[in-house]
Amino acid sequence: MSNAPRQTALDALHRSLGATMTDFAGWDMPLRYGSERDEHLAVRTRAGLFDLSHMGEITVLGPQAAALLDFALVGNIGSVAVGRARYTMICQEDGGILDDLIVYRLGETEYMVVANASNAQTVLDALTARSAGFDAEVRDDREAYALLAVQGPASPGILAQLTDADLDGLKYYAGLPGTVAGVPALIARTGYTGEDGFELFVEPRYAEKLWSALTEAGREAGLAPCGLSCRDTLRLEAGMPLYGNELTTSLTPFDAGLGRVVKFEKEGDFVGRAALEQAAERARTAPPRVLVGLVAEGRRVPRAGYDVVADGTVIGTVTSGAPSPTLGKPIAMAYVDQEHAAPGTGGVGVDIRGSHEPYQVVALPFYKRRK
Repeated sequence: MSNAPRQTALDALHRSLGATMTDFAGWDMPLRYGSERDEHLAVRTRAGLFDLSHMGEITVLGPQAAALLDFALVGNIGSVAVGRARYTMICQEDGGILDDLIVYRLGETEYMVVANASNAQTVLDALTARSAGFDAEVRDDREAYALLAVQGPASPGILAQLTDADLDGLKYYAGLPGTVAGVPALIARTGYTGEDGFELFVEPRYAEKLWSALTEAGREAGLAPCGLSCRDTLRLEAGMPLYGNELTTSLTPFDAGLGRVVKFEKEGDFVGRAALEQAAERARTAPPRVLVGLVAEGRRVPRAGYDVVADGTVIGTVTSGAPSPTLGKPIAMAYVDQEHAAPGTGGVGVDIRGSHEPYQVVALPFYKRRK
């Protein structure tokens, strides 16, 4: 049995563009096409085009689809209107985070759950196991979709050239069926960059046609093909958590500062409820470490796993770090003790190979787009 990474429908196109490819979550994905800084700044100032076909699409449908998802996930999915989407999480019985997800309601009894590539099988298995007793079907649709994203301030204008869909009326975290360049697509106003943008779910056979049409429509606006490297720095600047870094099975949503996604008010039980009620109480009475932003005073870049220190004592751990093309200095997200979490806190350093480099605590996100 081959252990070679899977290829998206756009693999040959990426290679023709000179992309540097990397194995990511079992997929051969473009890391960058040229300069990751240039790709990052293209998304911030113009627009970028991404292949995200490694993400995992799982369809849940049937008369009790909503009830199943309300039981399986921490959010109130039954309250999501048709055509809208919700950010949520799937947790273990002990409250640990299995994955963070986006759930789209495609119809009265049909939903699409989009999982991170590295966790797609885990999420599929958990939803399948949790569907016992519900009149609902859990279907693995990972082979049914390619996913392209166009992100950045110029993205609405680029997409408008290729579709008759009402983009102005499409709200953030909403999705509607339509056609783009003649290709049937689910057009979603979602993204992972901190910019306005769209994610387009299409059949894999249409992926190359759609990529080419978007490239041509975006030529004048300066649309750039973008890889996973700049996607990571974009989401870091936007303060968006990454599973495996800010989110893990050892953390509950309350530990991660995302307790708001847990909806105790919804009807009935859900997996992890009892443990999460205890986690919520602990967060009120003895707050856990807090996820904060760190901005370097120097030039050395922190990486995930590095210790955060104050007065010679370890007070936290870096979860993500990189040079910020927008700020022009290294940044990081880190979990730190409550007493060192206030924005403006000084005297904090990151242990980089034995040297305590000075950093300032700031509020997240590092970057917020202008509306």
